Amino acid sequence: MSSYLDVGSGCRKRRRGGERVFKFKSFGENGCPVEFDGSFRDNVKALVRYGHLEINLCNDGAFCWSFQLEVHRHPPLHVLLFVVEEPIQASSSINLHCKHCQYVGWGHHMVCNKKYHFLLPSKDTMAACFNCDETGFDDSNPEKGKLNLVELKGHIMHGVFHSNGFGHLLCVNGMETGSDQLAGYQIMEFWDRLCTGLQARKVSLSDISKKRGMELRLLYGVAYGYPWFGRWGYRFGRGCYGVNQPIYQKAIEAIQGIPLCLLNHHLSISSNDISVIFSRYQALSDHSMVTLGDLFHFMLELRARLPKENSIDSCNTATVETNCRWSPKRVEAATRVIVEALKNAEFRWVSRQEVRDAARAYIGDTGLLDFVLKSLGNHIVGNYLVRRCLNPVTKVLEYCLEDISTVFPNSEALIMNNSKAKPRCKITKVQLMKDIAYLYKHILKDQKPTLSTGVFSAIPMATRIILDTKFLVKEYTEEQLTMKGNSFKLLCTVLSRNNEGVDEGLNKPMPPYECVSLNENATFDELKQEVERSFREVYWRLRSFVVETVVNMSVKGSDLVAGTVEMGQKLVFIGSNEDRIGMEDGGGTGIVDCLCGAKEDDGERLISCDICEVWQHTRCVRIPNNEEIPHVFLCKQCEEKIVFLSSLP
Repeated sequence: MSSYLDVGSGCRKRRRGGERVFKFKSFGENGCPVEFDGSFRDNVKALVRYGHLEINLCNDGAFCWSFQLEVHRHPPLHVLLFVVEEPIQASSSINLHCKHCQYVGWGHHMVCNKKYHFLLPSKDTMAACFNCDETGFDDSNPEKGKLNLVELKGHIMHGVFHSNGFGHLLCVNGMETGSDQLAGYQIMEFWDRLCTGLQARKVSLSDISKKRGMELRLLYGVAYGYPWFGRWGYRFGRGCYGVNQPIYQKAIEAIQGIPLCLLNHHLSISSNDISVIFSRYQALSDHSMVTLGDLFHFMLELRARLPKENSIDSCNTATVETNCRWSPKRVEAATRVIVEALKNAEFRWVSRQEVRDAARAYIGDTGLLDFVLKSLGNHIVGNYLVRRCLNPVTKVLEYCLEDISTVFPNSEALIMNNSKAKPRCKITKVQLMKDIAYLYKHILKDQKPTLSTGVFSAIPMATRIILDTKFLVKEYTEEQLTMKGNSFKLLCTVLSRNNEGVDEGLNKPMPPYECVSLNENATFDELKQEVERSFREVYWRLRSFVVETVVNMSVKGSDLVAGTVEMGQKLVFIGSNEDRIGMEDGGGTGIVDCLCGAKEDDGERLISCDICEVWQHTRCVRIPNNEEIPHVFLCKQCEEKIVFLSSLP
């Protein structure tokens, strides 16, 4: 997986003498390679001046620049970053409306004049684009392999911005390890630096990331309360199937708060495997894990600390508190008696009172017994793990013994330490991932019948809600746009008069505010000219827009802007426009009115009624995803009307 220009690479012919190489780990920071102190499109223009102009990689009319980025020097490893400027006239798509904007709720935005693609191509996409194998690209034949780099699939990273600074991260394909590979977190850190440096406005993504068959938005949602991309500030953007943020948050809280004691009690009836896994990681933890969220959080944190091939030792033996009034010898003797009582018990789980009564035949000091029983929760004694759990039915503490060899399959023999035997139990990263996958499958995905009633009935519903939340958004605050640089900056937007009153027009969607930079002695006439230039440059339908007045301000054209308004203030300008202000949703689906409550196209499969032409989700009308859409479909309302009319005399 790489678009790498390392030594001996098949693309060595592309290396040109004198071409600058940038550090991958700092590219996008302010000053690397340029000071980012303007609007988004100004920052992109400043950036590409440092790139190498490419040819034959894109459609006619588009421009492409490349940057060589050094990941590390020893061994030598480089990647190529391509920046493609795609004017609306050069777009290969018949429909100019952005479906990604529609899905995430930005369908009211106007069509922009340009898109900017940022790509880290893989070795395969590079070979396909250049139509070459290990021999590299032949500059002597410019028509050879003329493919559109933007349209190819399988890039390491592909992000796209509209010229108004709103963008979409379309793909991230990273590898977990390897000296000649980029990990997912490295790609995300690189992307986040680019977005921050370029002063992006909002960035969306569709989270369909998986690891070993596990949906990461579900796994990380249970463990941390937010998806994997949440580490970089991406949060709930828009749910599918009518899911909104309050519903999503309640689903997260419900599934995180499932008590482990209840799960353990119900699942141990049919299988002991999950109970063993619970015990294994409780023994490794230095604090009590109460809920399902606690367990998954601990396991993922442990995975982050654990080397790939090495393991972690568990030495959680019963210890004596320093302020204990009994000697270590007496505590150890009482512990052995309690373990023997559990070994000889008739049933696997024994109540605290029963253990205490059996031990009193040998230990007369009830205070000592109470102290040891209190200290023995989930501790290793000899070759056994003493487990303690609250019975969810009787609300009584119960104890049982687990053979250490079943809890820790890779446990070593007793290791002598200061003449005292302590069991050292190892957990490898492989075993940890197997346990995570097992819990994910049997608790979150393939629930057993025992988990379909009571408090556990919330698990499948919450799981579905979390999985239906794929669209995430990171918002870069508008205040940051006006803080960089030394020029006087304002946030401005425009409103087309279109023969409507101002008050009526203000209730309609307006373009997002643009950051406009001025000199400190600029007048309002100059401000109007700059606003005209900016919005004409950004939006396709505003090419002939003319600013007339400022809303709620009575100023002369010769008045100075500084002193009249504060830096960073938001202003709305009224103007006239010969072209109709075209919104993104003009290219969307027709009327959406689904049973789940969805009113807009969310990217899921839809079907239209052949009578009323209203769109609904196929899942909501019980058409499985593995079945084709029927040639004729009637919604429930139209079907009922037909039945009613047919019954009339």
